[in-house]
Amino acid sequence: MTNPSRAPLHRLAEACAALVGAPWFNLASFVVVVANAVALGLETYGGVVTAVGPALRAVEYACLACFVLELLIRFGAHLRAPLGFLRDPWNVFDLVIITAPLLPGIRENVTILRLLRLARIVRAFRLFPSLRVILVGIRRSLPGLGSFLLVTGLLLYGYAMLGWMLFGTAYPQRYGTVGQAMLTLFLLLSLDGITDTLQAGREVSDWAVLYYVSYMVAACYLLTNLLVGLVLTALQEAHQDERAAAARIGRPPPHDEPPEPSVREQLAQLHAIIDELERQLPPAGPPPRKPAGPRGRGRKRTAASR
Repeated sequence: MTNPSRAPLHRLAEACAALVGAPWFNLASFVVVVANAVALGLETYGGVVTAVGPALRAVEYACLACFVLELLIRFGAHLRAPLGFLRDPWNVFDLVIITAPLLPGIRENVTILRLLRLARIVRAFRLFPSLRVILVGIRRSLPGLGSFLLVTGLLLYGYAMLGWMLFGTAYPQRYGTVGQAMLTLFLLLSLDGITDTLQAGREVSDWAVLYYVSYMVAACYLLTNLLVGLVLTALQEAHQDERAAAARIGRPPPHDEPPEPSVREQLAQLHAIIDELERQLPPAGPPPRKPAGPRGRGRKRTAASR
């Protein structure tokens, strides 16, 4: 039997959950995030602050009030299990960036306050699954990115030493030290000015063509494709995790693809097809009589003659 004192709490939790799941809720939150970002950007113009400074502060307070209200509604959706609110990292992130400016010691620091206000823009990622998949994919690619940076650093160091031996005397500003050579090669990763650099290198050594061509193949093409592969793999894993999380909480997946039916649903569909086929079968009547053969008619005649 349900406790009557807990019934209003359950109704409030269901109402908050329905509000959070409404399509317009995330859209309204995104509009508030955009308004906060626009107000933050306008504060960088001295003339705008002088003209409409109080209006910008009013917009800031209004956005903060909307953020607090949204956070309370999201917490209300977890009233039946309050710890579930803290299990979501996005809720913890919202709680930190919204309540931190209210703490003493932080609200007096203008730089930290501006950083926290800037961090509110990141909340746009939690409002839309597609953006959330991108952010999670970037986070998943960080371990592989460390190995990628190590390989890139070793490759740049090796080519920097070769560049120092080939062009260190002719171009000391670019290849005078291994550090300057690594910086020069790092800037060449974008292939900006590679034609002029190759031409200048050919005036110094005949090995310049082999040096720069092998560097372009190894660094600019192979490493770039390796980085793209790491990011795409991480995005695919993040997309699968997002679909699994959406299936657990009962909301549709982030894309329009229909979810795969479970085994029970497939069995139910199979039973429905079998029942429909059975209904289409003709009704069973009495078995047909076999026609009497010649032997049967002869027996009848013999019996009659007797």
